[in-house]
Amino acid sequence: MTILDVSIVNVALPSIKVSLGVSDKSLQWVLTAYAITFGGLLLLAGRSADLLGRRRMFMIGVALFSGASLVCGLAGSIGVLVAARAVQGVGAAIVSAATLSIITTTFEEGAERNKALGIWGAMGGSGAAAGVLFGGILTKYAGWEWIFFVNVPVGAIVFALTRPIVRESRISGLRGFDAGGAATVTSSIALLVYAISKAPDVGWGSARTIGLLLASAALLAAFAVIESRIGSPMVPFQIFRTKTLAGANVTGVFLGAVVYANFFILTLYAQQVLHYSALKTGLTFLATAGTVIPVAGISQALTTRFGPRPVLTIGLALITAAMLVYAQIPTHGSFAANLLPGYLLMGVGMAFAFIPMSIAALAGVAPQEAGLASGLINTSQQIGGALGVAISSTVAFTHVRTLLASHHSPAAALTSGFALAFWVLAGVSAVSVVAAFALVRSREVTEPAEAYSSPGLA
Repeated sequence: MTILDVSIVNVALPSIKVSLGVSDKSLQWVLTAYAITFGGLLLLAGRSADLLGRRRMFMIGVALFSGASLVCGLAGSIGVLVAARAVQGVGAAIVSAATLSIITTTFEEGAERNKALGIWGAMGGSGAAAGVLFGGILTKYAGWEWIFFVNVPVGAIVFALTRPIVRESRISGLRGFDAGGAATVTSSIALLVYAISKAPDVGWGSARTIGLLLASAALLAAFAVIESRIGSPMVPFQIFRTKTLAGANVTGVFLGAVVYANFFILTLYAQQVLHYSALKTGLTFLATAGTVIPVAGISQALTTRFGPRPVLTIGLALITAAMLVYAQIPTHGSFAANLLPGYLLMGVGMAFAFIPMSIAALAGVAPQEAGLASGLINTSQQIGGALGVAISSTVAFTHVRTLLASHHSPAAALTSGFALAFWVLAGVSAVSVVAAFALVRSREVTEPAEAYSSPGLA
């Protein structure tokens, strides 16, 4: 639900705009409000799950997400919808971080955890692609409100099943909560996501963007100072001694950037150049969503046998190949010739990338740091996603405006702009291949690192 909700709303935005009678500037807050709270609170949510109880936090997150989804569907004004989307993002952050933490503490490191993460990765990877599909179907046949209403019964079922199925776990011997660290890092990430999300609109070199980025950096510096001096830090920096974990998070930024931007640009190309309806656009993504799930089992099995580095490297290379395929898009393209090969490459690549990356991000992590590690990898992907969408849209539409000024046709200008964005994404993806090969160590996964403990937490 939480990953699907990132992309499902994109398809419904034109319908929401007409229904609520809002401007494009106000409409963007439907996406931005969710992105800020989701990305900004992931780290805090993961650590809170460690300290307050992973099952408890998961259930709180599901309740918040489902309740906010109901309010979103009932919203009669843009103000109510944006506020509810912000709350929905809070719930999504809690659910995402707590889920991965629960998996980590339920299954011992090795084959069993890898199988569980394979299922988890398949749901997340297919959800990102399926959001466009479900958004198109629901918007066309039921109305935009149902992209939110559908979360309510699903959330209710999950909430009811969680207590009898999932055991509670938390850190014992808690001495205090790092309020200063929590406030500074959450504010820093939220400001960063906001600055990146709005940069394409106000300009990357504007005083506003630069000021927000500097403020985010200052808060991050304050966070580092606080963490180095407090006895029970929110983020004990010892966790980064595991090189594979650090490498997985670096790779996560690149992977999030490419995947989120890919779906964003492809949706625009299908609707604005090929003139596909919302439903037809969504149906095209079924090729990717349907590929991720069966390949996920192969991915986790290979990762268990050979470690995450080779599988992750292959997955990222396949995603790079998909970007190169998309970079060839023509003005008068067809699904079979110009989209399907890339969709299939993307599906296999996502399964081969997300699962070993998740396994690597939890390599050698002690149980008391499971939520923290979960929050870190989720945050990396969300920041990467915000960067990827912002940079690719800036590149695409700057090029489009240049071509339109030179009297190119709108279709030709849009196609060229989107193709250029895919070339940029191919470059980013190629860097991620190098980063994965250089930074991720399979040995730390097959031979778990010695567990460390944080002062005052274990």
